[in-house]
Order: sequence, then structure tokens, then C-alpha cells
Amino acid sequence: MGIVITGIGVITPVGIGKETFWGALLMGKSGFRKITLFDTSPFEVHIGGEIDFDPAVFLGKKGLRDLDRSTRLICSAARLAIDDSKLNINEDNTHTTGVSIGSTFGSLHSISQFDRVGLIEGPKFVNPSHFPNTVINSPASHVSIRFYIKGFNTTISTGFCAGLDAISYGADFIKMKRAEVVLTGGVEELCEETFMGFHKLGCLSGLDGSDPISCPYDRRRNGLILSEGAAVIILEEEKHALQRGTNILCMLKGYGNAFDPEAEIGFNHEGEGLKEAIEIALNDASLRPEDIDCVISCANSTKGLDRMETKALKKALGGFALRIPVTSIKSMIGETYSASGALSLCAAIGALQTGLIPPTINYEESDPDCDLNYVNKGPLKRDLKNILITSADPYGQNAAIIIGRYEQ
Repeated sequence: MGIVITGIGVITPVGIGKETFWGALLMGKSGFRKITLFDTSPFEVHIGGEIDFDPAVFLGKKGLRDLDRSTRLICSAARLAIDDSKLNINEDNTHTTGVSIGSTFGSLHSISQFDRVGLIEGPKFVNPSHFPNTVINSPASHVSIRFYIKGFNTTISTGFCAGLDAISYGADFIKMKRAEVVLTGGVEELCEETFMGFHKLGCLSGLDGSDPISCPYDRRRNGLILSEGAAVIILEEEKHALQRGTNILCMLKGYGNAFDPEAEIGFNHEGEGLKEAIEIALNDASLRPEDIDCVISCANSTKGLDRMETKALKKALGGFALRIPVTSIKSMIGETYSASGALSLCAAIGALQTGLIPPTINYEESDPDCDLNYVNKGPLKRDLKNILITSADPYGQNAAIIIGRYEQ
């Protein structure tokens, strides 16, 4: 039984909707600007990947007032994905349709605001309609509520890997015949609380007074640019997709997950967990390293992650690692945390559709620790059949997914 992808919806700092998103990536468009969602004057860094969007355009005005930003983002992306897939959810298929969303910090701002009122003014003064936003499964639950989905509903919170983990989780439900269609992906909003956390950890580019820059694999890299985004992917059992006559974008060929107990926040380890996740994905897809035509990497312009991923790719792909084109879209959209893997997968689908690999922008100075075949001089035209997408979390989780061109 094959699993296919029949629709995607993306909300990103560089574009909304798959065609705009793919076009922006191929043009090397940067999605960073001065943050307006909150006051950045207490911080050393003032830019991020903030999205300018109106959820009413996708969802209508009804019921939006009490939804937090993460929920508005993911529901808007779900609307785009459903339309792209031409999926009609009704009483006949609602129980065989599921939702699996990756989100880790999605409720952090809601929790902070709700608790602030309760602690300062007293619990009697909190707005009860805001309480549902404080639970981490709120975004995924609202997807089911808004689109009348009665199948399973799951939230995955594995940090950087949450988007890819949610996709593999949804694929498992289809393999086990517990679902025929799954809306899956990831979401993360840009908020003061998350920004402060990364700022205090010293992870942001520009903390040394320089202009913030996202330049994965470049020797000048000095931290990530925090961003927000949402991606929803429609997974479907192949026979089901063919029966309803929808357009199939690609195959989901294999996936792997592995935990690395040696991991720590600086990524100063050998990448054994990511290596194992890639090898599991290759085995699951019945592919060899030489079958991979491109890698959409998780490099985010931090010293440790970019170096560690380079090591892991060399170990997992052997001598072929030096020939396979590697690129990171985080140079343009920043670090979207739980949404990052799902957005990378959407970029990979675009590469399969167009035969063009998006570039890693801002790459100018090579680093001896990062010596793979990086795509850095504009989009690269290739005959693409199989693309590897990777994700690694500083606290040990690692994930990899392989998608391939659909051929009946």
C-alpha cells in the first residue's frame, strides 16, 4: 500500500500558498523584517520571520475572535491544503480522516497572558473563552472542529522534529488502516515569550551587535533568526486518492526517527541519532544512498547544528554525500521550530514538481567543517526522483523523511 501527498497549504514569511512559496524560494527571497507583534526594545535583536496575513481571508470572520495566532495559522494552512487536494470532508468520510499536527511552543503566549491576568487581578477576572488556547493541542483540535473531522486527533511536541514526526505519525495511521486521509504538518507562532527564551539562550543571530543574518553552512554564521509558519499536508492512501480522482503530488516513500542520548543544546556531538534516522528512512523506502537526488536540510545557521548535520549526512550517505546537492530553506524563512520540518517537506514537493532545487542564500564563505555540495548560486535544475528531508532537535530527537516522484 502506497501513501501519497495530494495537497499542501503553507503560510510563511516569504509567501502564502504553495505556488507563491515555491516561487519565493526559487528567487531567493528573504522573509525577515522588523518585528511588530511585540515590543523588541528590551532585546538586542529586533528582526524575525513575521507573517503578514489575515485569517479571515481563508476562514471567514466567524469564530476567529477567541482563537490564538497558532490556531489561526494552522487552520488557514489547513483550508489551503483541503482546497489544493479538492478534499470534501463529509459524514461519509469524517471518521476515516485524521489530524496530526506538530506544535511545541504554540500555546506559550496564551498560557502567559491567561496566567498574567489570573495572578495579577485574580482568577475571577480571567476570560474563560481564552482558556482553551492554553492547552497545547488547541491548534490541532480546532482544525478538526472547523473542518468537521471526527477521526483521530494528535499533537506531537518534539521540538524541531515535531513537523516531520507528526507526518510520520499520520502515515502510520494510514498504514495500519486506521485512517484513509490525514491532515498533518506543523505550526509555530512568533511571540515574545519564545523570542525571549531563544534570546536568553544566546541562539539568535545579531546578539553580538552585528546585523542578523541567516547563512547556513557559512563560516560567518552566528545564530538563527526566529520565525513563524504553518504547513498542512494531505496524506492519503494511494488507492483512495486514485478513486476520487485527485492530483497526486508525490509519494511518501520512507521515514525514520531516532533519539540521541548524547545530544545537548549546542549540538556539539557526532550526530549518531540523525545518522540512524536517515538510515532507517532509507531502509523503509528500500533505497540506497546513491538513490537520493537532493537533501533539504535542517541547518539553521547555528555553528553546532550545521556542523553536526554535515557529519551525520557523511556517515549515513557515505561517499555519495559529497555529490548530492544540499540546501536549507531556513536561510530564507528562518527557524520555525515545530513547523520547520513540514515546511521543508513542502519545499521538497516544489522541487519535485519543478525540477528546481531552491538555493541556500547568503552563503559566501566556506567552512571546513561544512563541506558538502551546497546549492548556493541560485536554483539548481536537476532530474529529481527522491528527496531526503532532515530534522534534528537539540534535546536528542531526530527525524528523516524521503519523498519521491509519483509514477503509476
